[in-house]
Amino acid sequence: MEGKEISQAVIRRMPRYYRHLGELLEEGVERISSNDLSRRMNVTASQIRQDLNNFGVFGHQGYGYNVNYLYEEIGKILGVNERHNIIVIGAGNLGLALANYVKFEKLGFVIIGLFDINPALKGMSVRGIPVYMLDELEAFCKKNRIDIAALTVPKQKAEAMAHRLVSNGIHAIWNFVHVDLEFSEEEVVVENVHLSDSLMQLSYNMIQKRQDAIRAEKKTE
Repeated sequence: MEGKEISQAVIRRMPRYYRHLGELLEEGVERISSNDLSRRMNVTASQIRQDLNNFGVFGHQGYGYNVNYLYEEIGKILGVNERHNIIVIGAGNLGLALANYVKFEKLGFVIIGLFDINPALKGMSVRGIPVYMLDELEAFCKKNRIDIAALTVPKQKAEAMAHRLVSNGIHAIWNFVHVDLEFSEEEVVVENVHLSDSLMQLSYNMIQKRQDAIRAEKKTE
């Protein structure tokens, strides 16, 4: 796999494989074929085989995939077999929601601090995670290994805050602000998350389904 360019479309599907394989383990399934996995995930069997072949050989024809082995190997590919320390910049509603989501820790993503400018929050904690003032950021970064910074600040402050994080040695930003941050990959890896985009896609599909039902009803009249 070294030096091989993996498409973003493949990478986006890998967490889905990991999630479904985890569910199979909980159900006590030890082995699964690409055809059975395809029906479960609504992805073609050939697509599954192509995706996994980007990272190695995990199954055998006529045998299928060992669920536990594939789950562990995809976990290694995604890095969830390691601990990743996260800080959250912005202790508003979204920042607090991230801090309260315990499943992140089960995947190895551990939030170790929240940062805000509101003095009323100083000294508080969320699920045992301390809230610091933003002027404490530099000292905190020097004392702790930070792998990822989650950004939940107002839009107009996002770019300056991102540059501040990079200058403090942060190499990965999980950006929830409604603005796309653009950095070279040498500077920092950025994942721009737009929750409203997902909601609008859901709205589009909902409207299409409604219109299909209306058209089908008209045909039967």
